[in-house]
This record gives sequence, C-alpha cells and structure tokens, in this order.
Amino acid sequence: MRRDRQAPRDPLVVGRVIGDVLDPFTRSISLAVTYNNNREVANACELKPSQVVSQPRVDIGGEDLRTFYTLVMVDPDAPSPSDPNLREYLHWLVTDIPATTGVSFGQEIVCYESPRPSAGIHRFVFVLFRQLGRQTVYPPGWRQNFQTREFAEVYNLGSPVAAVYFNCQRESGSGGRRMQS
Repeated sequence: MRRDRQAPRDPLVVGRVIGDVLDPFTRSISLAVTYNNNREVANACELKPSQVVSQPRVDIGGEDLRTFYTLVMVDPDAPSPSDPNLREYLHWLVTDIPATTGVSFGQEIVCYESPRPSAGIHRFVFVLFRQLGRQTVYPPGWRQNFQTREFAEVYNLGSPVAAVYFNCQRESGSGGRRMQS
C-alpha cells in the first residue's frame, strides 16, 4: 500500500504558537531576530537566559519604506508552562518600524525585558504586524495577561505577517523539565 507523503508541519503549529498566541496566518514578510550578533532565532531553537539578556537585532523585510510594522514579543508560558496564568507576558513592544529596517528605527512602547524563566521550558514569541500607517499605540498598564490577538484587533493590525519563537529555560538546572541537547 502506498503512503502519501505528509507536508512538512509548520513549526508554529507544532510548538503550539498557533493556537496559544496566534490564529493561522500566511507569512508574507521576512523577519530576522539575532541575539549577540551571531545567533539568529529559528523556530523552536534553544537559547539560554544568559544569551538573551540584551535586546536582539531585528531586521524586517519589505520594499516600501512608507510601510510600517509593529513587533510584539510575548511569553505564553508565564509563570510556568504547567500553569500559564499570566499568559501572555509582554516582553517587548515596538511600533512604527519602517520596512527594510529594524526595531532601532521604530518607536519603543514597552522596553525590552530579558527572559528569565523560573520553571519549565518557556516559548518566547516574536510577532510582526503590518500597520495601516503610523499610529499612536498606548502602552498597556501591565505586562502580564497581554493578549496579542486582542491588541491586534484594538489597533486594527489584522493577521500577523511573520512570527518566530525560541525556547528558553532556567540555566541552573532546577525548576522543571529538562530540554534535550
């Protein structure tokens, strides 16, 4: 009996980013997130807290400099993957990023807070939205219980145009499940 080949699974689906944080979407722009000038984030890669202390370089594709983007970084596993009652914890929010540039050209609304997971393996998700134009975005009153979908709806951002995530866990070895090397 012939078995049909299965299409490769989307890592955002496998990692439950689609579902927990985002609805299905079609990637339409390039998004490169690089820590320490040499470690580019690939879906489901493992980074240690000591590797993500400083905000990453974020490069955005596109063609038209008159197009602007919003970048959101969240932890859907806060405070722990077994009890994510602070889901989604907002780590970073930058708006008005011109196409073909990076976050340093945008407006930082919520400053970067480095990941410091205390228990279990956490996913840290970068989501990129295309804006309809420059707009005023107000910082949320707190970082915990941020909702990416609701934020996109309030600011009329539509579906994401790109997303990438990495896994991170406490380096001391205590606090939950261990990642395989």
